[in-house]
Amino acid sequence: MEDNRITLVNLEEGLDNPAFSTQGQEQLHEKSEDPCSKTKEERGRERKGRFFSYWRKALHPAFKAKHFCKAHAKAIRKVFLGLLCVAYLCYFAAACWLNFQRALALVIMTALVVFFMCWSFFQKHCGAKVLQLLRPCRKCFQKSWPWLKWVLCVVLLGGLIAWLVLDTGKNPKQLISFAGFCFLVLVLFACSKHHGAVSWRAVLWGLGLEFLLGLFILRTTPGIQAFQWLGDQIQVFLSYTTAGSRFVFGNTLIEEVFAFQALPIIVFLSCVMSVLYYLGVMQWLILKISWVLQVSMGTTATETLSVAGNIFVGQSESPLLIRPYLADLTNSEIHAVMTGGFSTIAGSVMGAYISFGIDAASLIAASVMAAPCALAMSKLIYPEVEESKFKGKESIRLSCGEEQNILEAASNGAAASVGLVANIAANLIAFLAVLEFINAALRWFGEMVDIEGLSFQMICSYVLMPVAFLMGADWADSPLVAELLGMKIFLNEFVAYQQLATYKKNRLAGLEEWDGNQKQWISERAESITTFALCGFANFSSIGIMLGALTSLVPQRKSDFASTILRALFTGICVSMLNACLAGLLYLPEEVSDCVTFLSNTNFSSTSYTMYTCCKQLFASSVLGENGTLSFTGAWADAEASVPCLTQCCGHYNHTACAG
Repeated sequence: MEDNRITLVNLEEGLDNPAFSTQGQEQLHEKSEDPCSKTKEERGRERKGRFFSYWRKALHPAFKAKHFCKAHAKAIRKVFLGLLCVAYLCYFAAACWLNFQRALALVIMTALVVFFMCWSFFQKHCGAKVLQLLRPCRKCFQKSWPWLKWVLCVVLLGGLIAWLVLDTGKNPKQLISFAGFCFLVLVLFACSKHHGAVSWRAVLWGLGLEFLLGLFILRTTPGIQAFQWLGDQIQVFLSYTTAGSRFVFGNTLIEEVFAFQALPIIVFLSCVMSVLYYLGVMQWLILKISWVLQVSMGTTATETLSVAGNIFVGQSESPLLIRPYLADLTNSEIHAVMTGGFSTIAGSVMGAYISFGIDAASLIAASVMAAPCALAMSKLIYPEVEESKFKGKESIRLSCGEEQNILEAASNGAAASVGLVANIAANLIAFLAVLEFINAALRWFGEMVDIEGLSFQMICSYVLMPVAFLMGADWADSPLVAELLGMKIFLNEFVAYQQLATYKKNRLAGLEEWDGNQKQWISERAESITTFALCGFANFSSIGIMLGALTSLVPQRKSDFASTILRALFTGICVSMLNACLAGLLYLPEEVSDCVTFLSNTNFSSTSYTMYTCCKQLFASSVLGENGTLSFTGAWADAEASVPCLTQCCGHYNHTACAG
């Protein structure tokens, strides 16, 4: 057989090819006899290998593009941002060219963003050089500061006295609010834990910042317009909640049931706040505000960050901003954190109060003004006597969420609000029921000794009426303001704001001020003062919320929290009242419109506050002669519509002039 074997030599490599040998033929024949000799796994691996090979070849350009993007990431980012800037500039120019007045808000926002970007760039690249150049001036200032601060104090005190004399000359009622402000500060100092350790720098700077903020917001035209515009935009923004509420609950429930009107706003705002936290907007705002407070007042970074955060978030959320540092806080810093929580309200809850009809600008102003005041009064009633680990420390990092994208942040924010909404609804049900029970019990006890109408509100009106008067409310309005204060302190501010909204609606509807012995509304000045006084979480029901939040974060400090919280609650109540005193001091009554023109052109089909005011002016200017003739004084003396307007006013309101 060996002679019969035929072999072919590979001409290229000179190797034997077994395929053409008789032995190779036998081997091939054996293999051909078992066509399923390859296992399924081997064939699967071969097919998979061929598939991945084709796939790699198909994705090769994509891999190259990815590698190119990684290698030139910075350049691509700059090009992309440049294109975005060019597109925005084109949009900005078009908006300004079409209607500049309409685009004014866009201009202001753009200017602010450009300013902060330029400031950040300047600080990063030139800040150190500028500080180096200013070092001699700083040393000279530090040497002169011991006597310069007294000169500054005398100048500021003299300016304040001169301003009070000139400003309150036309309206002496404002001095009552100033006296109330001074009285509350003295009460807090009398209750101080360590009188000799008070940091007057923190106290005076805090009160000064509060006064300057109030002066800008309530007195200057730019401040009034800015906060009024901001309040209007917030109201428009909150109106978008109706779209989701209408889809889920329907029109009938939204229009008729309170829970479906106000509470969905909290869900919407909680979602928006969560998104802003994810984007870093809230952290940036809080850091900027806390930097101003820390530099001016000399407080530590941790307590300042927490108090600044309370402008936007609630009492249980703000400690999360400084969660890594809570265990090392001093008792004074703990008191400051608690006071900040009690002195302000959360942004999400603020939306619900705005939906009641409470003035949005006043609520925003109250929250902003409360931050420096809370920090100042906290350092007055509980001064620092320990050595803080965070004194002079600037690099405090704000804790951020763990969301992976903006959709998760929005979803988590909405889900987190469910507990808050349920808590508010449960508290409202419980507190209103308890209030009704207390009133029924008090009425029963009062009837036993022939005291009619005894209630919790009546008791509060007598006990807190002097405080309401000292804040600047008229004596006639003080009982109602005192009732609202009692509701806020002993129940919660939600119930109090609801009642305040009812008084405001009655006034705007033009109802009679008095219905028998019952006052149906309070004056605009009293409304403004009360809005500031109620703006805070300082009530007894908040003690459990605050303790629960802080204890869950730092269980080992539970005893410190419990020993401090009542003092912080009292401070938070006083901070809201101080804000109200300042609102009363800076309040300017709106000028009455031209009543002759207004009443001459109105159809008297419905009443309003302007109609009520003008009718009262008309009643006051009417004079009934001895012979029964009716005459008018002032602006109504020569008005042809005096008698017809008087007749129409008498159809809505009662007055002695109507008897003639």
